[in-house]
Amino acid sequence: MKKVWIRYCACFALLAALLVVLLVWNVRAGSVDFTWGEIIAALLHPTGEGIIWGIRLPRVLAAAILGGALSVSGFLLQTFFANPIAGPFVLGISSGAKLTVSLVMVFLLGRGATAGSLTLIAAAFAGSMLSMGFILLLSRRVKRMSMLVISGVMIGYICSAITDFVVTFADDSNIVNLHNWSLGSFSGTSWDNIRIISLVVFVSLAFTFLLSKPIGAYQMGEVYARNMGVNIRRFRVELILLSSVLSACVTAFAGPISFVGIAAPHLIKGLFRTARPIVMIPACFLGGAAFCLGCDLIARTAFAPTDMSISSVTAVFGAPIVIYLMVSRKGGRMKEES
Repeated sequence: MKKVWIRYCACFALLAALLVVLLVWNVRAGSVDFTWGEIIAALLHPTGEGIIWGIRLPRVLAAAILGGALSVSGFLLQTFFANPIAGPFVLGISSGAKLTVSLVMVFLLGRGATAGSLTLIAAAFAGSMLSMGFILLLSRRVKRMSMLVISGVMIGYICSAITDFVVTFADDSNIVNLHNWSLGSFSGTSWDNIRIISLVVFVSLAFTFLLSKPIGAYQMGEVYARNMGVNIRRFRVELILLSSVLSACVTAFAGPISFVGIAAPHLIKGLFRTARPIVMIPACFLGGAAFCLGCDLIARTAFAPTDMSISSVTAVFGAPIVIYLMVSRKGGRMKEES
């Protein structure tokens, strides 16, 4: 038992070190490179107009916090559906949030108004819950998990198609904003956004951590969880709400980001060799943060000064992991619910 916790501590130390390196690297590198002296001076004397303090630091923090939130959301959904490829993007939850946010943005921008942070989060949450509601309704009729995942992908395509129609018929002045947001990006994040993001994400993470014991029991099966005194109906509602809030916050501020919610939890499970929630929740957050920081660094610097879509980069690294999961489980057969 002692060796296990030593390994956990070593893995946490590794993730923390990787996160610090990527944070510093993201601040330093870009279309304009900064020396260590310039970075230290900017941090000691913060001004809202500087590149480091006004542009890069908010973007770096957004990538870290939202990446961690997306990873934890994926872990919760994988626990709920008992399937390793369940995630906000694959199940169409991110696409549902994308649809409602785009509708709200077009409606408000068409009237000369802008959507506030709380409005975007509320719209994204409504879209997430709408998509999740369809998935839950389908789960009553579709018993095979593989078919349920395919249904989620189809729901995501439908939501994305409607979003494309909305963007196509929006005013020319609105198309640029919608197009950039719909591709997924951490650029343009402000310190006001960081305050809202931090509040929503860390409060949700605190509630998620309080559910560590019920999640652990649920992983052993519904019968075991009931015998341990878990209210299954209430627990499922809490799990859905928390995963939807986390993924909605990501979509509201950064747009839809693919594969992080699947790839990061799987990589963390392989690193820690456990699925214990008390370990996985903070580890998934750190792993998702590092994953998104690394992908955002590539998105910013690969073709600088042009920024790539963050989803394009996460798909390059995340999609192979999903393919591996699909073909490695019992000869490519997905786990089915009885």
